[in-house]
Amino acid sequence: MSSHPPLARPVARHRRRGRLAVGTLVTALFGQLLTGTAVAAPTAGAPSPGRIAWEPCESPSGQGTFECATLTVPVNWKKPRGATIDLALNRHVATNPARRIGSLLINPGGPGGSGVDFAFSAPESFSPALLERFDIVGFDPRGVARSNPVRCDGDLVTAQSELLYPDSAAAFTSLRRANRALGKSCRALTGPLVDHMDTGSVIRDMDAIRAGLGEKRISYYGVSYGTGIGQQYAERYPHRVRAMTLDSNMDHSLGRWDYQRTETVAMEESYGQFADWCARTSTCALHGRDARALFDSLYRRAAAGELVLPGDPPHAVTTQELQGAAFGDMYDPASWFEFAQYLADLDAGAPSSAESLGRRGEPTQFPYLPVTCQDYDFDVASYNTLARYERKLARLAPVTRLSSLAWTDLTGCQNWPTEVANPPHRLRVDGTPTILVTNSRYDVATPYSWGSNAARQIGREAVLLTYDGVGHGDYWLSPCARKAIDTYLLTLKTPRKNTHCPAIWPAAPSAQRQSPSGGLTNPLPDLLSTGRLGQP
Repeated sequence: MSSHPPLARPVARHRRRGRLAVGTLVTALFGQLLTGTAVAAPTAGAPSPGRIAWEPCESPSGQGTFECATLTVPVNWKKPRGATIDLALNRHVATNPARRIGSLLINPGGPGGSGVDFAFSAPESFSPALLERFDIVGFDPRGVARSNPVRCDGDLVTAQSELLYPDSAAAFTSLRRANRALGKSCRALTGPLVDHMDTGSVIRDMDAIRAGLGEKRISYYGVSYGTGIGQQYAERYPHRVRAMTLDSNMDHSLGRWDYQRTETVAMEESYGQFADWCARTSTCALHGRDARALFDSLYRRAAAGELVLPGDPPHAVTTQELQGAAFGDMYDPASWFEFAQYLADLDAGAPSSAESLGRRGEPTQFPYLPVTCQDYDFDVASYNTLARYERKLARLAPVTRLSSLAWTDLTGCQNWPTEVANPPHRLRVDGTPTILVTNSRYDVATPYSWGSNAARQIGREAVLLTYDGVGHGDYWLSPCARKAIDTYLLTLKTPRKNTHCPAIWPAAPSAQRQSPSGGLTNPLPDLLSTGRLGQP
């Protein structure tokens, strides 16, 4: 899951590598998919997945042996003989075919993260043991990247982003109008697929992929919003699961207030962990200062229009920009040395803070709200309800006030012109093998309460593993969690119930992107830089 602009998750200002690009051979293979084909006309009969026809292709890094393909699925699964789209797929072929277990489907979250790019990162991002025993299969979900991407009017995206924090009944009315206009533009530019972006449709697609792979049962690793796909797949197709790891979990049972409350508490707690780390870390730029009081001071100055950065013209930092910056840097403590310096520079009005602020995000195209607004019922009756929420959240989180992610989810879905096709509900999972659920104790995007609640809903089929640190995506944050995930996927052996992995804290600026990953590259900052979630 993923705020400055509010529709794009703030990204780390330093990356190991740029966002994954698609190589020449892949471009040739996917052809028109990469530019976004129109939805295909209705066919004479229902599409038959058959076996997927794989062709060799090359990863952007040149590492690993890959194959690519497409698979035709209905736009509307209730009308399987109607219009269709093609899903883009790829797979990293198991490096030891003689010991191959099967296919491991993966999804990086978003909504809007590219599963194809996630799979292309596999040689650098997943352990050699997984690469040896599984075909790592990625797919771009419907409406994402190469799978008939959702397109919306860019001017209307910008117009909406400026209205997501309404401060009056009139501003709320303007927001509702902007949301409606934006949603209608998505439908006009994309076609009927926009009305069928819910997770329920995605899991139908995923089962078509399973059939196309020729697998009776699949293994699955989903992170962030990818856990929502996994949870609901297990609910609908319990006997088609061999193994499933859900890392940094969504909670699809939440109503609009509980969604806000849990996300806001997670933001406040995560920032509190950052402040406590600074207090005990002599090399933190805020060491010796009260980082909570500093954020409160910066917020009050921003609210009064007094937090102004030098430039031509000068830039008055808004409270939304400040909250979005803090939110983005809670995804991974590796960025905390830099984030602390950013806050110090911001307090001093240093030019470097203005430069950092300007690099935090870009507007994005645009599957996020079409999925979110069909998976959650976020409409509120009036501005008065919204204002009451804001006051209650500020009492819950006196430092950070609210979660910029959750708030823009709520406001962005007001008056959205599609139905809630997949409304929130408690999971009803029965008949799967054991599912490994992991969550960090302080996860700003998918709170720990979401992971523990998802495990309770799954019930006897779930084992919950807790990483006691901060961040999103346990596989790359905790060697302990990564070992447990690898062991489970390979052998089906889970850790004991209520197992905890110790927190890992950044020790020095030079180690920002090292120790916890064990030499692996965390792909999530790149994959989710164009989406909101991880997103969960």
